[in-house]
Amino acid sequence: MSPAAFKAWVKSGEHPAARALKRAALAARAVEMPVIPPVHGALYWAWTAGRAALAAAARVLWWTPLFKSRLAGPAPGLYLYGGLPYVSGPLALAFGRGCRVSAATTFTGRAALGHAPRLIVGSNVDIGWQTTIAVGRTVLIGDNVRIAGRAFLAGYPGHPLDARDRAAGLPDTEDQVGDIVLEDDVWLGTGTTVLAGVRIGAGTVVGAGSVVSRSLPAGVLAAGNPARAIRPIDAAARREELVR
Repeated sequence: MSPAAFKAWVKSGEHPAARALKRAALAARAVEMPVIPPVHGALYWAWTAGRAALAAAARVLWWTPLFKSRLAGPAPGLYLYGGLPYVSGPLALAFGRGCRVSAATTFTGRAALGHAPRLIVGSNVDIGWQTTIAVGRTVLIGDNVRIAGRAFLAGYPGHPLDARDRAAGLPDTEDQVGDIVLEDDVWLGTGTTVLAGVRIGAGTVVGAGSVVSRSLPAGVLAAGNPARAIRPIDAAARREELVR
C-alpha cells in the first residue's frame, strides 16, 4: 500500500485498526506545550527584540545603501521597511527627504520609450505595502503625499490593444502612455488605481478602491469608478456649499 493510499485508508475509518490509528493521530496532533507566562513571555520578548534588531541592522547596513545606489540623489532620511523594493526596467529614480517605502513596492519603467522614464518623489512621502508605480514617461509625486497599500499608478499598460500585436509580443503604443502627477498633500486610499494622463490636485483625498481615470481638482474628497469629486474637504467650503 502506498503512503497516500494508507493515509486515505486511515482517514476513512472503516476498519477498527484504521479508527484506532485515526484517534491516535488526532490525539498526537492535539498535544501542546503548557504555557508558563514568565518563561514564555520573556522568550517572546527576546525573540521579537532580536528580530527587530536584525531587521534594523539589515535596513541600515544593507537594504538602504543598496536602494540608494539606484537613485539619482542622496534621499536623506529614507526609511525602507521590510527589505528592498523591486525595481524593474529602465527607470530614473529620485526621492526627497524623509520618505518611507515598503519593501513590497514595485517600481517599473517602460522599456519601449528609448530612454529611462522618470519617477520623481518629493519629501515626507509614504508609499505603502504592495503598491506598484509603473512609469510610462514621468510620474511626479509631491511633498507629504500618502499612498496606501495595494495602490497602482499605471503610467503605461505594458501591452498593445491590438490582439495580434499582443500575441507577437509587441510593446504598448505611445497613445496608451501618459504622465501621472500627484500634487502636494494628496492621499490615495487602499487599492486606488490612477491611470495614465491623470493629475490629482493638492490636498485631494481619494477613497479606497477608486479608479482615477480623469484628473481631479485640488482639495476635494473623491471616490468611485471612475472617481469623481464628492465634496470639498475644507469645512468652510462645505458650509458655503450647503447654503447654496
